[in-house]
Amino acid sequence: MYEGVVQDLIDELGRLPGVGPKSAQRIAFHLLQADPTDVRRLADVLIEVKARVKFCSICFNVSEEEQCRICRDPRRDPSVLCVVEEYKDVVAIERTREYRGRYHVLGGAISPIDGIGPDQLRIRELMTRLADGTLTEVILATDPNLEGEATATYLTRMLKPLGLRVTRLASGLPVGGDLEYADEVTLGRAFAGRRSAE
Repeated sequence: MYEGVVQDLIDELGRLPGVGPKSAQRIAFHLLQADPTDVRRLADVLIEVKARVKFCSICFNVSEEEQCRICRDPRRDPSVLCVVEEYKDVVAIERTREYRGRYHVLGGAISPIDGIGPDQLRIRELMTRLADGTLTEVILATDPNLEGEATATYLTRMLKPLGLRVTRLASGLPVGGDLEYADEVTLGRAFAGRRSAE
């Protein structure tokens, strides 16, 4: 334990996701040794990001304006909607440059253990977006884990009766991977999602 404000800094850094006690301590001491100008710039950016960044009123992605750049882009296909769990998923999909539709950020996944049910996610807002009849396909791009699968299953049951095409991202073996190291679920999905050889 350190004295006063140093321990407070370590405690606050330790509350960040992925930062354990040792990492928090290392970061705190790095900040103590850093140039005061660098520390002030970091503090200013933290304050500015909290003041300026909000959620898009349409898709709930992060944005500095009322609507994010994707929702404002008239070149995006309004008939296809990709549903993701978090904002960082939008960035990951955009990096592929393969998708030209719009997004809907749920704000998490169904996880009864963590007390997160459908009411804690932006599913009601999703259903409102679907009401205007513009959309023809909804791509469920939730994580391939227990929570993501539960969320996708729940959404599929809700969306199928609306007559929309509901799809899931393909999953299987990573490029550069070895079959012997693939778990049974991944290998099973790779077989189920196989396609014609070209």
